[in-house]
Amino acid sequence: MRNALFSVSLLFLSVPFASAAQVDDKTAVQIAQPRETIFERGADRKLFAQSATAADNFYGFWNNGSQALLDAAISRDFVDHTLPAGRPQGPTGPVIASKAFLAAVPDLRAEVVQRLFVGDRVVSHLRFTGHFTGEFMGRQGNGEAVDFIATDILRVREGRITDNWHLEDNLTFLQQIGVISGE
Repeated sequence: MRNALFSVSLLFLSVPFASAAQVDDKTAVQIAQPRETIFERGADRKLFAQSATAADNFYGFWNNGSQALLDAAISRDFVDHTLPAGRPQGPTGPVIASKAFLAAVPDLRAEVVQRLFVGDRVVSHLRFTGHFTGEFMGRQGNGEAVDFIATDILRVREGRITDNWHLEDNLTFLQQIGVISGE
């Protein structure tokens, strides 16, 4: 018998807009709460709870760069399966990426539009928004609006994210900040 998927619409938490430097860990996690969660019928509730906590902390981390949130989210053996050139493997990789994004877009918000739980996997459709007021790839921002999407496939074991396969709409991001032409 095939497992059916249920869709649960969750009340979207209204969190006041603040710059990343002003967002504490609790608020960072609240911003990242999914608008919609989809899970397998008969899913293991303990695994579901552990996976949800790890994902919440991981996406909260993208909202403020908190080492405590990242440490609570990923394992020491974390593997990025779609590692961009020049980024180190392991837990250091997300730290470097977060610092670069938050330096470029200090008011960056990572919001989870929808999240799917299937076995030990968490699939998240994300929306990143903010304003390019910092520096990125040698270009100084002038307040350009940033609004692009991403998708992650996370593997969670023993309450920590061990693996990530991700895809960001970098073309849109680079066009929005003027690094490449949008024409």
